[in-house]
Amino acid sequence: MNKCNLGYTFLILGTLLFFASCSNKQYQALFEKKRAISDSLSQPTGGSSTYYRIKPQDILQIRNLQNSKNIADLNPGTNGALQGGTSGGIETFQVEDDGTIALTGLGHVKVTGLTRFEAQKLIEDLYRKTFLKNPVIELKITNLKVTIFGEIKTPGAFPLTKDKTTLIELIGEAGGLTERANEANIKIIRGSEKIPKITEIDLGNIESINDPRAVLQNGDIIYITENRRAIRNDKLQNFSSIFQPAILLFNTALIIITLIRH
Repeated sequence: MNKCNLGYTFLILGTLLFFASCSNKQYQALFEKKRAISDSLSQPTGGSSTYYRIKPQDILQIRNLQNSKNIADLNPGTNGALQGGTSGGIETFQVEDDGTIALTGLGHVKVTGLTRFEAQKLIEDLYRKTFLKNPVIELKITNLKVTIFGEIKTPGAFPLTKDKTTLIELIGEAGGLTERANEANIKIIRGSEKIPKITEIDLGNIESINDPRAVLQNGDIIYITENRRAIRNDKLQNFSSIFQPAILLFNTALIIITLIRH
């Protein structure tokens, strides 16, 4: 093997190893944009459980806080069969395609297009007009969720049941940031799949605690980026993984050439 062929061999080997190492970091590069696509998310407009508008197929939990009995048991003269189930005084409903839920004693009540508070008040008023005295209805939308991944200790999907859940609260629920996390560059991706909007939150800034953009909305994807030290260590590791085999191969070739000459 002459020196020219040996040089080409090292070049090809190094190129293959370089692209192999880069493929493992593609997900990170997906979110590494210098500026957010849009920072116009100044106020939550329809995603948190406070502002979210109920849609067909949503899952609702309804409970009468005034009475320990289930709503289905409050009027023995009506059919208590529900769309969902009953557990511990909580009625579970799935919103039908026509936007209604079937409430005992009330029949089909349309709830789509309403916020949680609006639907809760509507049901309270309807029961007050029929057979309940001063009902206290609690309504929750249980299928809302957000997803967090990256440099977080427990990545995954988390239900969004609390009103105005903040980014800080979600990070706490997910076990906190890892040592590799960049708390100054946390990305929230929301919007439609065709037109996603990205905003960046700097948790190193105390004002981020009251940042309205950090109030989570249904379907949000939160990506915790790596800090500079972690990125630098990864690059050094990639450099080492690329050139160590090449150096080993070069040393082996030198030994073989030396033995052949002798």
